[in-house]
Amino acid sequence: MGAKIFRTISQRHLMEPIEQASHEGTFDVEIMMKPGETMQRVVGFGASLTDSSAYLLNETLDDESRKQAMTDLFDPDQGIGLSMLRNPMGASDYARDVYSYDDMPDGKRDDSMEHFSIARDERNVIPLIHEAKRLNPDLKVVMSPWSAPAWMKTNGSMKAGSLREDCRETYARYFVQCLRAYRSHGIEVHAVTPQNEPLYEPTHYPSMAMSAQEETVFVRDHLRTAMREAGFKTLILGYDHNWDRCDYPLALLDGAAESFDGIAWHWYAGDPQSQSVVSERHPGKLSYVTEASGGEWIPGFEPAFSHLVGMIIQALNHGANAFVLWNIALDEHRGPTVPGFGESTCGGLLRVDSERRKASKEIDYYGLAHFSRHIRPGAHVVPTIATGNTDGARCVAALNEDGSRAMVLLNDGESPITVRAGWEDNAANVTLTPKAVATIVWR
Repeated sequence: MGAKIFRTISQRHLMEPIEQASHEGTFDVEIMMKPGETMQRVVGFGASLTDSSAYLLNETLDDESRKQAMTDLFDPDQGIGLSMLRNPMGASDYARDVYSYDDMPDGKRDDSMEHFSIARDERNVIPLIHEAKRLNPDLKVVMSPWSAPAWMKTNGSMKAGSLREDCRETYARYFVQCLRAYRSHGIEVHAVTPQNEPLYEPTHYPSMAMSAQEETVFVRDHLRTAMREAGFKTLILGYDHNWDRCDYPLALLDGAAESFDGIAWHWYAGDPQSQSVVSERHPGKLSYVTEASGGEWIPGFEPAFSHLVGMIIQALNHGANAFVLWNIALDEHRGPTVPGFGESTCGGLLRVDSERRKASKEIDYYGLAHFSRHIRPGAHVVPTIATGNTDGARCVAALNEDGSRAMVLLNDGESPITVRAGWEDNAANVTLTPKAVATIVWR
């Protein structure tokens, strides 16, 4: 098989194809795929089509720029082939206002879901999902609520508070109504999470606290049953919060393993080893990283880019089936955000210039591209063996369904290294400066 190499060494040299160096000669480290061994199946890579991102792509960009942006994002041949969207059910922090799919006046309830509506999504989100699926039929949609409707909550607000016990059954119907509404538009939702970041309860954007016990009861006794009775086989991924807490996902699976298909993780605290801790006790459960955002808290290209790539490498090596970043697109002010949010520090895959109505690619676009362009849905992660001076050398390898192979390499050290990478008699040499990244593809 011939090898192609795509390398990023700086902000001016991103995903550049380079000539293959001879596999002969000296090298510092050799990384080879283990023959005949595979690990978990890859479901996909992606980002979130928040209300803000959808508005920017569908209403702010001009037609030509929108078409180009969607091609760049989702087309497997002409773009980076994103194959997964994780979308909020209702408003998140990155929305233009606070809303759910069933808002009611103070003191009123709608247990029958008579007023349920996804009209807000029908304006921008739904059309963009259809366009993305046209470009990439492998696309899967995950949905997560930041909050239940205010009338279902203990504090009567979309911000903070928790789910009322007498609304658990109603809230399960709310999920089913969402799945039905999306199905009516020809979109089968791949998976849901019961609650975004259940251990964080901010008061400046939609949120809802949910303990592990509360989530267990809601999913085991209400949500799973409601979905099954309605004929949905949509996956349920529990937790949906940071790597630093293994106790929460373990409590879910210890208490109701049959009700959860897997665990969703965020990258803002802890490290990916938590995925392995959980999977060792509950093998066979899926592991999705459903939110990861770069931004102003990681200044400079090199630390931000190597942090992103390094975390994806670690997550995949610890069993992740999917890796999903946060906003697909934000504007020049890193918004829009809900009123009262304050200053936004997050970044998107694209930055939209609201005045020029054009989009430009950000660091996260290229970092994710090193994986999503060449490790395709259905691939299996392949274990590797490294020999030589392995300090700073990070890698993950995959075998695609069509027989092609890919390896993503990161030099996380402070000195240049030459890596010989491959499997059996197929190998390629590539030199990486500090914090440089290379994807090698064999077809």
